[in-house]
Amino acid sequence: MWLNTLVLALRSIRRNLLRSFLTILGIVIGVSAVITMVTVGNGATMAVQSQIAGLGTNLLQIRPGQRMMGMGSGGAPAFKEADAEAIASQIAGLTAVAPEARSNATVVAGGKNWSTSVIGSTNAWLKTGNWKIVDGREFSSDELRAGAAVCLIGQTLQRELFGGGSAVGSQLRVKAMSCEVIGLLGAKGQGAFGNDQDDVVVVPLKTLQRRITGSTRVNTLLVSMADGADPDSVKAGLTQLLRERRKLADTDPDNFNVLDTKQLADTLSGTTQVMTMLLGAVAAVSLLVGGIGIMNIMLVSVTERTREIGLRLAIGALEREVLLQFLIEAVVLAALGGLVGIVLATVASIGLSAIMGVPYQFNPGVNLLSFVFSAVIGVVFGYFPARSAARLNPIDALRHE
Repeated sequence: MWLNTLVLALRSIRRNLLRSFLTILGIVIGVSAVITMVTVGNGATMAVQSQIAGLGTNLLQIRPGQRMMGMGSGGAPAFKEADAEAIASQIAGLTAVAPEARSNATVVAGGKNWSTSVIGSTNAWLKTGNWKIVDGREFSSDELRAGAAVCLIGQTLQRELFGGGSAVGSQLRVKAMSCEVIGLLGAKGQGAFGNDQDDVVVVPLKTLQRRITGSTRVNTLLVSMADGADPDSVKAGLTQLLRERRKLADTDPDNFNVLDTKQLADTLSGTTQVMTMLLGAVAAVSLLVGGIGIMNIMLVSVTERTREIGLRLAIGALEREVLLQFLIEAVVLAALGGLVGIVLATVASIGLSAIMGVPYQFNPGVNLLSFVFSAVIGVVFGYFPARSAARLNPIDALRHE
């Protein structure tokens, strides 16, 4: 009985291919929209997490001022290199502490010039930011102490100024200072805030202070915590130490802020996940619209086939067999729409992920859930027309014109 009912349902769908296609269009759009939104949203979340992780492992960024990064120091005094040394020697649970000073400059090499960021720091800066040197070496202790004219460059400068050749051993002019390129940093790509992390020149801190900026200011202290360290305990120790070094009274507010990149990653990831769920929920509304479309078409189909239904009932077909036939038609339409929607969503997700520059992550759970939901919609919205067909009076149905 099940097989015969299924065959009858498929024949009915095949007789009205165009109408069947238009009927499932709402389901196709709904399923593909839900899967695409969720897939691309998950890819965006992964991209954010990856970019934040690129800033450093268990990294704390300490900046002067009460406001967060990028909003100015509010007149608070800058840090000094001695602050980084004090943190490294007095705070437990750390793997590296690096002072960081920044400046913007135009660099020149081989007749080409490029505007970039110049960072002054120590070798600990490489550890806090998970940087790798793919060619050359890091700074020597003598170069750091003397403020030697040496530098490390990122992949963007390598490409823009030196082309395909190796930059190590070449001379690079930063403002009025000519320095030797002793190392090439590994590629990192776009940062969490949209900046190009590879567009950078790194020099010893004293080199930047003496030859480029003429200032002993340190903009940021980068602190990398060891795995398993308690972030709250570390931040409490840092806060107490810096308050003492900056001679703040008990009633004075902190004139510095500590940014935990892990907390930042969790916050941004949570935001993207909420947006993904919201977009998915909005897209799911079209599934309901598609279900209503199926119900409308099935009601029309019942009206068109009233005499056929009456004939079947008159020669002995049971009500449940008629009910099952129309219910299967609705479920097949919805399930077919779900399958087509999954295919379109896969193509759209891959394309959008490539355009947006986020990783494509196939999620079998979302695909399966969308398909099952589309089939359930077929059952829910197909039941009323199917019940109407099964409850027709055979005599009245045969009289129907």
